[in-house]
Amino acid sequence: MNALSVTPVQVLAGLGVVLVLLLVWRAGVRRAKATARAARSGVRLVSLAGRVVINAGLIVVVQWVVVTYRGDGWLLLAVLVVPALFASYTLTRALMITTYEPRRGRGERR
Repeated sequence: MNALSVTPVQVLAGLGVVLVLLLVWRAGVRRAKATARAARSGVRLVSLAGRVVINAGLIVVVQWVVVTYRGDGWLLLAVLVVPALFASYTLTRALMITTYEPRRGRGERR
């Protein structure tokens, strides 16, 4: 039977290949996570824009019906004021930036 003979250079070369493969695999995983994260944020933006357009359309239709068919004073006031309150609340929250917290790494403390 022949004994398996491996030189130190061959061992180091094998470890180097394993290390390179590991680094390439980790880089691919990171890239895939970044791509998935970017795709999710894009979908959120489109979803949010769609909801905003649909809700705005509903508000406009209700206001148009009430204004066209001359609802009484209180109904007209309610139809015009309630959406304005929601819009002002949303804009106020969106424009008030109170703090900025940068992303933290996995092991970092607060």
